[in-house]
Amino acid sequence: MRRNFPLLLVIASLILFSRSVAAEETLPELIRRVKPSVVSVISYDAKGKTTTTGSGFFIRPGQVVTNLHVIEGAHHVEIRTFDGKGKTFPVEGILDVDLEGDLALLGITMPTERAVRPLDISSVVPEEGEKIFVIGNPLRMEGSIADGIVSAVREVPNLATIIQITAPISHGNSGSPLFNMKGEVIGVVTMVVTNGQNINLALAASRIRTLQPKKLLSFEELAARLRGGAQADAVSERWYLNGLNSLWLGNYESALGYFEIAVNKNPERAEAWIQVGYCKVKQGKNRDAIRALQQAIRLRPNSIEAYNRLGDAYFYSGSFNEAIEAYKQAARINPRHAEAYYNLGMTYLEIGDHASAIAQSRLLEPLDAKLYDKLISEIRR
Repeated sequence: MRRNFPLLLVIASLILFSRSVAAEETLPELIRRVKPSVVSVISYDAKGKTTTTGSGFFIRPGQVVTNLHVIEGAHHVEIRTFDGKGKTFPVEGILDVDLEGDLALLGITMPTERAVRPLDISSVVPEEGEKIFVIGNPLRMEGSIADGIVSAVREVPNLATIIQITAPISHGNSGSPLFNMKGEVIGVVTMVVTNGQNINLALAASRIRTLQPKKLLSFEELAARLRGGAQADAVSERWYLNGLNSLWLGNYESALGYFEIAVNKNPERAEAWIQVGYCKVKQGKNRDAIRALQQAIRLRPNSIEAYNRLGDAYFYSGSFNEAIEAYKQAARINPRHAEAYYNLGMTYLEIGDHASAIAQSRLLEPLDAKLYDKLISEIRR
């Protein structure tokens, strides 16, 4: 009896492939699916006058993410949906705040029949050149769409990944979700560079996951919290946040100036010392960086970020044995911290110890596929 299994398998595969291609959503289809989960955010003063407008999106039922600066100083806030003719709902209060990430989680009470499907949050950092789109409220033009590509991805120590995009962004887009072509949120639009063209930035979605509902704060309580703390801490915080803004743009000289003022105002601020060290490494001032990072470690002995950045400072100064010890300490503090194993592998390669580099790749493989592939490509070079 003649067997036709291979031919049948080929036909079945072709059918499945054609179905999967057909199932892929076009950009208009993606927009129709996710747009109802995006909202305008409108802040008002005590007299009912609009002070700020921005954008936001649902990550859980009754919970909307936006930028903190959109609601900071507000007397009360409303959201407005984009579906149909739109519907306005009052914000009951703030469930959580991420000061350094400029994020706020808003609590909204909505009727059951108006429930909105939360958006999917991606755990994958996008690739440079990847297509993206943004939905938001630029210049109060609600529900506007902009598309483009990822033009750069950079890490900001002690904060998150920053995604630079070419999609045009305007005032009112703050808090807009940044989508990949699967309709997943990969970032939050947080900043526009007004003295450049198409230099627009978003905070990677990993930071969104840190926002968790806590005790509901009123806007008055939020204002008191943001004003609170010792004077030195408040002043240091202001300079520190200015430094982060410059760092997002890769302006290390400007950022360093802000961070140095921050540590002068509050010498006990470990994260500011880490950023001083990071900027010094980027400027090639590795000995200065080592001193700053050692100070950070004295203040915060279990800082993985400080040990990784200290390893970088030693690496770029040619002190490879010291770099290895710093990276090892980062791995001891958190054995699942992929970056430490990648850094160790690269340092072993620099001193010609391929066997140790391969050993690090084995530890890295189950933790981070991208870093593993990157290290393996260096080992095989």
